Amino acid sequence: MVLSSVLGFPRIGANREVKKAVEAYWAGKVSADDLTKTAAEVKKFNWTSVKAQGVDFVPSGEFSLYDHVLDHSAAFNVIPKRYVGLGLSPLDVYFAMGRGRQADGVDVPASEMKKWFDSNYHFVVPEFSEETEFKLNFNKAVEEFKEAKAAGVTTRPVVLGPVSFLALGKPEKTAKLGFQPISLLPKLLPIYKTLLSDLKAAGAEWVQIDEPILVLDTAATLEKEYNTAYAELSPVAPKILLTTYFSRLDSNLSFVAKLPVAGLHIDLDRAPGQLQEVVDAVKNTDIVLSLGLVSGRNIWKSDFDAAIKLAKVALDVLGQDRVIVATSSSLLHTPVTLASEDKLTPEQKDWFSFALEKAAEVSTLAAILSDSQDPKVAAALEANKVSIANRRKFEATSDDSVRRRVAAITPDMLERQNPFAIRKEVQAKHFHLPLFPTTTIGSFPQTKEIRLARAKLGKGEISTQEYDDFIKKEIESVVEFQERIGLDLLVHGEPERNDMVQYFGEQLQGFVFTQNGWVQSYGSRYVRPPIIVSDVSRPKPITVQWSSYAQSVAKKPMKGMLTGPVTILNWSFPRADVSRELQSKQLALALRDEVVDLEKAGIHAIQVDEPAIREGLPLRRADWDAYLKWAVDSFKLATAGVSDKLQTHSHFCYSDFDDIFPSIQRLDADVISIEASKSDMKLLKTFKHYGYSNQIGPGVYDIHSPRVPSEQEIKDRIKAMLEILPPNLLFINPDCGLKTRGWKETEASLINMVEAAKWARENHSA
Repeated sequence: MVLSSVLGFPRIGANREVKKAVEAYWAGKVSADDLTKTAAEVKKFNWTSVKAQGVDFVPSGEFSLYDHVLDHSAAFNVIPKRYVGLGLSPLDVYFAMGRGRQADGVDVPASEMKKWFDSNYHFVVPEFSEETEFKLNFNKAVEEFKEAKAAGVTTRPVVLGPVSFLALGKPEKTAKLGFQPISLLPKLLPIYKTLLSDLKAAGAEWVQIDEPILVLDTAATLEKEYNTAYAELSPVAPKILLTTYFSRLDSNLSFVAKLPVAGLHIDLDRAPGQLQEVVDAVKNTDIVLSLGLVSGRNIWKSDFDAAIKLAKVALDVLGQDRVIVATSSSLLHTPVTLASEDKLTPEQKDWFSFALEKAAEVSTLAAILSDSQDPKVAAALEANKVSIANRRKFEATSDDSVRRRVAAITPDMLERQNPFAIRKEVQAKHFHLPLFPTTTIGSFPQTKEIRLARAKLGKGEISTQEYDDFIKKEIESVVEFQERIGLDLLVHGEPERNDMVQYFGEQLQGFVFTQNGWVQSYGSRYVRPPIIVSDVSRPKPITVQWSSYAQSVAKKPMKGMLTGPVTILNWSFPRADVSRELQSKQLALALRDEVVDLEKAGIHAIQVDEPAIREGLPLRRADWDAYLKWAVDSFKLATAGVSDKLQTHSHFCYSDFDDIFPSIQRLDADVISIEASKSDMKLLKTFKHYGYSNQIGPGVYDIHSPRVPSEQEIKDRIKAMLEILPPNLLFINPDCGLKTRGWKETEASLINMVEAAKWARENHSA
């Protein structure tokens, strides 16, 4: 009999209960007990709901109030010294590590965040040194296994694997030069053995151990560590399902197939081509193969016929008892359920499948592959065939004008009129910016009043004119504030925008939107990704009205603010029937029109943000060149149709640029801004090594934390930057947009930033 499995479930709650409870706790409005109660209710809903879909292996232990990697660090006592001895409860230490803390005499910054592989989810980076003392502060896997059992559900606990845990971390500042976290594996394994033996004693039959780094090229150097780890863990643990996702095993399969584990999970959504090789590698072992047939990363309904065809490749060799049908990865990356979506048309709703519906899909597929005679299963298969056929019919339609325009793209459309050295002189005469010009990344706080006005407009409680008048006043207020404190290059604050991707998608052809399709990005920050369903075009200008108005009330130059084509693509749910390259270039052409219209309207600085360009990089190096070619070309296509006088900006965050630096240079943006404060400005060393020639604004403070950096703190960062970057290329700005921050901390932080920039000018002149 083929069994079914879900690798993980969204932990936000069907109605974002966790976000609301966590933020209420931070605000002092609810107690820790209240927060724990909300978490317990959401976990119970997850377990019972997945089980109710007929899933055999229900996950537990992967729930988190902030981040599952941070949970792991807290459980294993991987707590940097700066968070110890502050008189905080364990819960407040946990949140301080995630978001920093500046209250009650405690002033500590947040830990570094990075993107979780090629997703828009951010994890908190563990920090290790030779002095790291592992111990089990709490056994989350056992606690939640027992909690689920009490709720009537026997689960398969989920644990981040020891090799991936160390490999995803970084050396603490106090670590000796050359220290590598993986060297701590012998110290870490005894703690894992305790965790897993306790799970076995608690009655867990299986444990899912995630080792996601096995799909990276770098894992090839860790064969010895994997052999050591699983030789020690397997004898004391429940049956281990070694879990990989997001890409293919490739050459790592040669040692993975020999590990002493009971099961192996592979992602057949992202890497279906690996199936035959994996089947051949495990056929003469006892390993059970978990097939990731139902996508954990998109929202399209599964094509049962295609999934069945793929599964039979494994079934014909391994038999039913050695095959599990599963989601390709955790469903963390999808919304909770379609049940609350009542504004999608019936046709549109029939295209999609969210987390709860995907749980039903794996259950149904397992039943079909087990030769079930249940009429309901047969009916589900037939209904799926009809649904997929209808979607294929819709997908066959296209906008010929958009397709012709993409086909007509020429190389000269990707290039500015003149090289940066010439443009820089032209722009200097136009803008008259001082040395170390100050600016922000774009958004200002989205206050309760702004959100309320937007909601009233949506409900028809205020007219469009009343809403527009409100937005004008917000823009005027933001412009006045920036000019009062002395910022040099202004922004309009984006009060009219609900989200940096959704706002554009709503005004482009080819998108549909959900009411409640929330997905976690980091901590309590959730996004509602648009869905690309057909060819993309721009029927009318999107941002010109508000950027022009902002410039009309400003004495200083104003930046137009756009989200770049690759980021719109990566932060949406893309089409599955056409290439990402085609979708990206369609978006680029739409944005090119917007950039040209902004210049015509008198806006001479335009920021086209691409924070997701590094995120979208394939996980296997062999696939990089093709992606980077079309991704960079898309950005250049969007930004190159303007005069030398127009200063193009772009923003990137939480990215390792070392391996793709030539592509960052090839973007040819006049100014780029990057995250630098959370990563201790390590990115700048890459720019120094390669000799970046255009202008750059490394973030001088972390906006993902509510703490206010002191003026001296920012001065110290500027001094460190000047050791690496030429003064005439340096912009001063925060790490990212200020949308999620409150006004009090925003004002204080920006005032300190401006004063630090003034000091830098005076100090440099001296």
